[in-house]
Amino acid sequence: MKELMLGNKAVARGLYEAGCRFISSYPGTPSTEITEEAARYEEIDCEWAPNEKVALEAAHGATLGGVRAACAMKHVGLNVAADPLFTISYQGLNAGLVICVADDPGMHSSQNEQDSRHYAEAAKVPMLEPSDSEEARRFARYAFELSEQYNTPVFLKMCTRVAHSQSVVEPEARTEKERVPYVKDPGKVMMTGNSRSAHQRVEKRTRELALLAEESPLNRIEMGDRKIGVITASTSYQYAREVFGDGASILKLGMTWPLPEKKIRDFAAQVECLYVLEELDPFIENQVRALGLTVHGKDVFPVCGEFSQNLVRRCMGLEAPEGAALEEAIPVRPPVMCAGCPHRGVFHILKKKKCMVYGDIGCYTLGAIAPLNAMDLNVCMGASCSGLHGFVKAIGEEAAHHSVGVIGDSTFIHSGITGITEIAYNMSNSTIIILDNSITGMTGHQQNPTTGKNLRGEPAGKVNLEALCRAVGIERVRVVDPYDLKAVEAAVDEELAADAPSVIISRRPCVMIKGTVHKPPIAVDAAKCVGCKACMSIGCPAISFREKQARIDPTLCIGCRVCGQLCRFGALPAPEQEA
Repeated sequence: MKELMLGNKAVARGLYEAGCRFISSYPGTPSTEITEEAARYEEIDCEWAPNEKVALEAAHGATLGGVRAACAMKHVGLNVAADPLFTISYQGLNAGLVICVADDPGMHSSQNEQDSRHYAEAAKVPMLEPSDSEEARRFARYAFELSEQYNTPVFLKMCTRVAHSQSVVEPEARTEKERVPYVKDPGKVMMTGNSRSAHQRVEKRTRELALLAEESPLNRIEMGDRKIGVITASTSYQYAREVFGDGASILKLGMTWPLPEKKIRDFAAQVECLYVLEELDPFIENQVRALGLTVHGKDVFPVCGEFSQNLVRRCMGLEAPEGAALEEAIPVRPPVMCAGCPHRGVFHILKKKKCMVYGDIGCYTLGAIAPLNAMDLNVCMGASCSGLHGFVKAIGEEAAHHSVGVIGDSTFIHSGITGITEIAYNMSNSTIIILDNSITGMTGHQQNPTTGKNLRGEPAGKVNLEALCRAVGIERVRVVDPYDLKAVEAAVDEELAADAPSVIISRRPCVMIKGTVHKPPIAVDAAKCVGCKACMSIGCPAISFREKQARIDPTLCIGCRVCGQLCRFGALPAPEQEA
């Protein structure tokens, strides 16, 4: 029976149908739903790993144990997984391994726009790119066959539009696969001699995969008007079909590495003017140029940002329909932390203390936005810890007493532990604040090793952050409630003044966690409000300013009372007023 299905859900369905038994992933938009949807199938053992490197290693281990396995991550997560990736490509498998990676053109929820196709070429691993949900299902299923036939991991590359759009899917029954017995093979130990032989095998495999690409139905030619020929893949194929219709001929690539060179040459010979339509880097274009073909690509289409039908039309000099305009201008709505977010008070204090704040990746990155403006920079998961260490080492005590690193609980487990180990071992006077909101918030409330629950919400091992920090050599560890601004400020003052590395754990559950009990919303005492706007400085979306006075939206306020601690005139209730 046909079903309308999200692209990521379709991937999960394809993994299920292929007999996949194990999936280990780290959540990251736009890949998260692949693993969440796969967890609905009892036949698949799904888990959240501490990071993408661990996830890929665990999935590879499962294949050595003889079962089909997969892992999912976003494009920047592939950087973390790159270490095992290159060696796994050499070493091979015992059962199929599929690596689902989701790129984010337009950076809807990412800090960069990197193109994962380069990893396929560099690691010499085949890559499949679906352009809709049905292809996502079929390609995920086929990827296991390809993996086992050529003894290689296989990339299934999604992008935001394919991952988060819906189209019709025709589900099939699951095919159960017998577990392949494990056989000891000394040749799998990647030492010098074995690695050299493995490299030769990988190069031979790449040549064989290139021949497969020539005949694979995943790469197909759709002939139309021969004046324009378009080579394209993924969601760009959908744009090409909508913009050109039969007014162009299209070479649709479902396998983007290795590329079918002969098919590309044959296609180019049949059209008058050749274009490559692809988002982000000129990956296909450069390969086509290397074949000696004349082609238009990034001289016509942008290298930055996400494409759309109208963008393609405008780049091709075609008329683009105007969108419907609203009569009134809608004010800009920048992203903000939720009303009652436990991170807000911490950033308020850091701004007040004029601290240099080395940020990290998570919903707390919004601490960089007005009116808080409290975060100086961020790089990648865990960089706040090791980056602050280097900053303090460079500037010395001058930096140590006015700079902090902030990192979330999930991100700390992902990559922050090694950073504070660096701080303790190499003895920089650095202060790290772990924003422990008891969940992985940015990607939609996934469990992590600090929550005491696994992916399915079942009881699981729980990391004790205080004990862990002390175990790696941080002696000064303290816990504060971020709703208590005086306690937060005192902790920041004391730890910045101390001549030793320290960790402050700001602990309060995310207000959006299902089942979290909130206090009744508060109200402004109009008789006491003088319109000083002190309460506006924390940027809470529940607070507005109208008719020269503060207003509280009772549908948004969760009664955290943080704003009341800023009001010097008693117009907003503070915790001590209710004691």
